[in-house]
Amino acid sequence: MQIEKNKLKEAAFDLRFLLNRGYRKKGALQFVANKYVLNKDERNYLARSIFSDLISKKRQEKIIDISKIKDEFLLVDGYNVLITVESLYNEDYDSIILCDDMVIRDLNAVFGKYKFNNATEMALNKILDLISLYAPSYTYFFFDSPVSFSGKLADLTKKIMVGYNLPGNVCLSKTVDTEIIRLSKLKNAVVATGDSVIIDKVDQVVDIPRYILENF
Repeated sequence: MQIEKNKLKEAAFDLRFLLNRGYRKKGALQFVANKYVLNKDERNYLARSIFSDLISKKRQEKIIDISKIKDEFLLVDGYNVLITVESLYNEDYDSIILCDDMVIRDLNAVFGKYKFNNATEMALNKILDLISLYAPSYTYFFFDSPVSFSGKLADLTKKIMVGYNLPGNVCLSKTVDTEIIRLSKLKNAVVATGDSVIIDKVDQVVDIPRYILENF
């Protein structure tokens, strides 16, 4: 991943300034990227990590401590959480960033290109081990059905959940974001995700990769 840090720091400052002034992110990002002649990786970094102070504050207010998932209904944005934890096991630390809204995100999180790899089972076990430790009443994993290996991932996740005696299920869906947002309202659920679109539309969020990273 080719990122020039000094240039990127200045670009991030400018983008954040424009967002705080009310400019739309798409146009502001394009302006800043052209000004600093940013490459694809650098543009992706800014898009995923830089937000206005107002948006960052609103999202931070939704993030709860993982201990509060006890006896709650938990919805897990499968690929979003899994890919970030996989990067830890693959020692791809440069791709993992702490964003303005204090959420951990992975610059590699491009679901359409997902590949089942040596870290997959270890990452799933770590995620489910952490979840089981805090005992939600029910855990519902969602994987995007059009993505490669989603069926295999669903079966593996179910198998590991049974091993932890964790009440829950796994869903394959073409509209994961919509399903998670709908169920979060219906069940008053906690959502495990780093997806900005989902975070903005739900009430409670837990950042599982951050807890794993801090104890890795």
